[in-house]
Order: sequence, then C-alpha cells, then structure tokens
Amino acid sequence: MKTYSAKPSEVEKKWVVIDADGVVLGRLASIISMRLRGKHLPTFTPHVDMGDNVIVVNAEKVKLTGNKLADKRFYWHTGHPGGIKSRTAGQLLSGRYPTRVIEKAVERMITRGPLGRQQMKNLRVYAGPSHPHEAQQPDSLDVGAMNPKNKR
Repeated sequence: MKTYSAKPSEVEKKWVVIDADGVVLGRLASIISMRLRGKHLPTFTPHVDMGDNVIVVNAEKVKLTGNKLADKRFYWHTGHPGGIKSRTAGQLLSGRYPTRVIEKAVERMITRGPLGRQQMKNLRVYAGPSHPHEAQQPDSLDVGAMNPKNKR
C-alpha cells in the first residue's frame, strides 16, 4: 500500500464564510487555522497548500472569555531604545482595526515559513457583516453550532 501525496495541481479550494458574532476567539482561530491548512480533509498533505479560502465576518463581535478583554496585551517595538508599546485586546477590538485580533490569533496557530505565509493569504477578515466575495458563492460554516462551548 502506498501513501497518497497530493500535488498542488490536484487541489480544489473551496470558499467558506464564518460568522464570528459571539464566538470565542481561541476556538474560532483553531477552526480557521485547521481549515486554512487543509487538515479537515482526508487527503491532507503537510507540504501542500490545500486548505480552503476562509472569509470571517463580524470580527468586531468576537468574544474573549475571562478577563482577557482587559488583561491580554499585544506588544510591538518601534525600533527605538525603550520603544516597546502595547495595547489590550479590548482596545484593539474597539479601535480602528478590530480584524487584527483574529488575524494574529490565526497567524500564531499556522506554521511559520513560506507555506504558512501562503496559507495566511487565503484568510479574509471583515469587521462588519458584509464581504465582497459573493461571486465565489461561499458555503456557510456555523462554528457556534459545532460545540456549545464555542458560543458565549
């Protein structure tokens, strides 16, 4: 018996839309990263980008459990001495770019390297309920109904 290894030309990518309204961030990010990598498929091949194109809507309405809204901090450095800065998850969600919270959570679950960067390009996150990808006829994935713990 031989192990099946998919080739990039054999991969058929689907489009999936996920509504993040009221869904717990970490659980949502793990499902999105699994879909982006293609691990939900029986023909999963680790070195091939065979995941779906994922569209996330209502990113600003994602939920964080416990005190994470006030305590979870995102750090960056300006490049100058003593230039470390931070924002809380609550500030990011209520700020200008609420989509970055989901993007960062998923990015940190995807493998590092060229393949991971290619897979991250298949993720599209929108703060509001609408998206410009209706022409692709995406299937809807109800993450909240998968497990009662997914929704708060």
